[in-house]
Amino acid sequence: MRKKIVAGNWKMNKNSSETADLLTQLTGTLPNTTAEVMVAPTFVNLALAVKQMAGSSVEVVAQNMHFAQSGAYTGEISSNMLQSIGIETVILGHSERRAYFGEDDALLAKKVDAAMDADMRVIFCFGEELQDRKAGDHFKVVENQLKNGLFHLETTQWKKIVLAYEPVWAIGTGETASPDQAQEMHAFIRKTIAEAYDQETAQVVTILYGGSVKPANANEIFSKPDVDGGLIGGAALNAEDFAAIVAAI
Repeated sequence: MRKKIVAGNWKMNKNSSETADLLTQLTGTLPNTTAEVMVAPTFVNLALAVKQMAGSSVEVVAQNMHFAQSGAYTGEISSNMLQSIGIETVILGHSERRAYFGEDDALLAKKVDAAMDADMRVIFCFGEELQDRKAGDHFKVVENQLKNGLFHLETTQWKKIVLAYEPVWAIGTGETASPDQAQEMHAFIRKTIAEAYDQETAQVVTILYGGSVKPANANEIFSKPDVDGGLIGGAALNAEDFAAIVAAI
């Protein structure tokens, strides 16, 4: 049975006191669930969050990391630095990292390899932009991102991979992705993995939806058979909204 996951990506939001406050609110608000619940504060607040959430069911994860273990990479963070404070899961390839910081498939493949070498779990993000969708190239773009970023992995390494499909064209553009469009792409992703590896690998990998999930649409999105949870952006910054999304899973 596939793992159900709801992960809150806080992006560049919340200073240390605000982080502590939101975590306290979440502790008192989150419902009991069999799903995995994750939060990803900023780098400077990860250690604080790990300490505060110790003993809870909420996992603290990182938003990014470098492919090297150390060296002259000013401003970067390595897997061993993350693990030294108790982080074992990292988000890689987020659409904002790709768009604003020029992260391409080749770089992301190196980051994935670094995480695998460290025995970390990866939430691997990918998805098409508006021009891809309008040109009818959305399936091909997603297929290429998967192949270039992940399909060099051994089958056994997929137990450490969680996928997060981001329809970039439907985030902040005024366009809207329907639950049926989410299901269509998630089913395609699973089919693509089955063709590259096998049906068992395709059926056990968790695929999250990262297209502006909110309390109002979470139930319908999560009801789709190939949607196993969500990577939540803005709604993760509000304890009640995030709790409602977790309840929906």
